[in-house]
Amino acid sequence: MDHYIAGTLIAAVFLLLFVVRRNDSKKPRKVSTTYKTQNDVFRSSVNAGKNGSPTDVIIVGAGVAGAALAHTLGKDGRRVHVIERDVTEPDRIVGELLQPGGYLKLVELGLEDCVEEIDAQQVLGYALFKDGKSTRLSYPLEKFHADVSGRSFHNGRFIQRMREKAASLPNVRLEQGTVTSLLEENGTIKGVQYKTKDGQEPRAYAPLTIVCDGCFSNLRRSLCKPKVDVPSCFVGLVLENCQLPFANHGHVILADPSPILFYPISSTEVRCLVDVPGQKVPSISNGEMANYLKTMVAPQVPPELHEAFISAVERGNIRTMPNRSMPADPQPTPGALLMGDAFNMRHPLTGGGMTVALSDIVVLRNLLKPLHDFNDAASLGRYLESFYTLRK
Repeated sequence: MDHYIAGTLIAAVFLLLFVVRRNDSKKPRKVSTTYKTQNDVFRSSVNAGKNGSPTDVIIVGAGVAGAALAHTLGKDGRRVHVIERDVTEPDRIVGELLQPGGYLKLVELGLEDCVEEIDAQQVLGYALFKDGKSTRLSYPLEKFHADVSGRSFHNGRFIQRMREKAASLPNVRLEQGTVTSLLEENGTIKGVQYKTKDGQEPRAYAPLTIVCDGCFSNLRRSLCKPKVDVPSCFVGLVLENCQLPFANHGHVILADPSPILFYPISSTEVRCLVDVPGQKVPSISNGEMANYLKTMVAPQVPPELHEAFISAVERGNIRTMPNRSMPADPQPTPGALLMGDAFNMRHPLTGGGMTVALSDIVVLRNLLKPLHDFNDAASLGRYLESFYTLRK
């Protein structure tokens, strides 16, 4: 009997090896595609079969939400095609402070190493200043591991780390292109049309398209009822080689007429954001802005930062950005989903945008895990509808 069992097992093993080898010979050849950027080279494995490999998910945009989502779904075995307008390192003045809750979501998604090797700074709470007085409000982190805190950094460095990590997965394809429209058929989104760097306009198809193309999204109108409010603008500066009054804290100056923020973005740089009410800001080109910052803002800056603030104004690298707020008001659409700033924005003063996006990704990942086949349109539709309730 023992000889019989042993013989059967050996025969089964040989049969299995034969089947695997035969199937491997039928598989399409894999080609390594390289995407060059200013600072990184992204590689992804793309199946080079005659009709191309089927895709489970198209993600429009590879910012914080899109890149984190691509890695998350790719790690779950989904075949992901990411189309990003510009794969070079972004240079923004927002998306630089991640709250502790957002860091915990990074850990949950296996992306916590993306805040390493970018000179990110730990943020342990806030310091408030008003009328010459100050107080410190630390995050309640006593019950957490020492690594758990907020993080502040250059937004572009953080995004490039996540893009690199997503594109390292063999089933994630990151491509540079501008999505011009969603492809709809009988009320269901079937994919996208996009324009490549060399001017071609191909179409890409997938049972699920997730739009993460940011605060200036040109696709959101198809999937929600956007009510964008612009209550103010941020004026951004970088202060160099200065010490904040409270190390490893964000600083909020409750100034007149509205707040001023300071927080570290590297070991030698401090970001300053001046909130200017309304949609019109003083002109940078004719010197009005520099004058406004020196006469109206500088006298309200803490003395420890005054000299560095004036130096930053005189260097002249002054940036502005409208502060947008938009409540989530989705129009559930079969085959498509909105995420990140394309879907829902709060005033950047709250520092909550990245935390909300990462939290939404955790919700979506857990929701879709039981669904093995996204081509089951009816099931996928039910899951997507419940996402909007669960995230709330």
